[in-house]
Amino acid sequence: MKQIAAVIGVGFVGRAHVDALRRLGIPIRGILGSTKERGAESSKALGLERAYASLEDLIADSEVTAVHICTPNHVHFEQSSRLMRAGKHVLCEKPLAMDSRESAMLVQIARESKRAGGVAYNLRYYPLCQEARSLIAQGAIGEPHTAHGSFLQDWLLHPTDWNWRLEQNLGGELRAVSDIGTHCLDLLMWLTGKKVMQVCADLATVIPVRRKPRGRVETFKKADSTAYDEMPMTTDDYATMLLHFQDRLRGVVTVSQVSAGHKAKLAFGIDGSKGSLWWNSEDPNVMWIGRRDSANGSLIKDPALMTPAARGYAVYPGGHTEGYPDTFMQLFKDFYEYVEKNDCSAPRTFPTFETGHEEMLLCDAILKSSQERSWQHVEWD
Repeated sequence: MKQIAAVIGVGFVGRAHVDALRRLGIPIRGILGSTKERGAESSKALGLERAYASLEDLIADSEVTAVHICTPNHVHFEQSSRLMRAGKHVLCEKPLAMDSRESAMLVQIARESKRAGGVAYNLRYYPLCQEARSLIAQGAIGEPHTAHGSFLQDWLLHPTDWNWRLEQNLGGELRAVSDIGTHCLDLLMWLTGKKVMQVCADLATVIPVRRKPRGRVETFKKADSTAYDEMPMTTDDYATMLLHFQDRLRGVVTVSQVSAGHKAKLAFGIDGSKGSLWWNSEDPNVMWIGRRDSANGSLIKDPALMTPAARGYAVYPGGHTEGYPDTFMQLFKDFYEYVEKNDCSAPRTFPTFETGHEEMLLCDAILKSSQERSWQHVEWD
């Protein structure tokens, strides 16, 4: 059965989903915006067939088999649950839900409905992230003993910067941690194959009061309005988390949305008994390889030089860069290949609703650790 998609959300990330679906040749039936007018405007601008008037309108469209949810966090649960119960596959932006209670329910709904549920931890899909995972699995750096991760941005550096994520009722109790920190935590666990078992977290609200403009502001864009209201902030601009993984692996993750000059720097370093691998998304086509007894090296992305397990995630030959838009395409490729098999027992190589739920359980432990200023065990289901 040929899959036909629809997208909910017409902002920055919604358009990224549309672009990636088109590159894969997956038909996009229509888009649902925050208002009927905005949906119609975006549908026309993107050259799409339909602008849905409501979620009910989209659910009623029997042609649509899969829906991409690119909306604020507080509506993820309602939209995902209703769509799955209506028989549609769902690929949801992260975080999957507002809390672990909601995410646990979504895992159960996905199982009961026998629909595919994916979460957009797309940053796994940089070609050299795939290569690093393959190298670690085959023992190229020996036994991993320390893992370093960070995700630094500056888009909320000024008190005048505003986005819906700053409002706790729309984004949740955590902000930098749930928005970008879960990307980094997911990456470290996926790379090493080891879960975080304990956390000790230090969270800070660097900018205690912000100016909320009286008008709409899209993600990563400045507000045009000069009229504003001063709003006290309760969620995290910054966090550092000490991590104890399985099998004595230790780690640390730092995330910030107030680090000047860093637009979207996701980075990791995995140190092992024989070597280390370091990479960052601001230079995504180069991975540094550290050695003790011979010269260090750099692997420049080239499918001809990559391991068989990772080679398929590099589209272009060596010397031709691949970046952020390609990660969505590769994630969606994995997701739709699974959907096409129509076999719930088939292996799922994409981040699933279970993945999203695990990140919410991690967020629970991180928040509790910060509040109680103590180490906390992660309560895995």
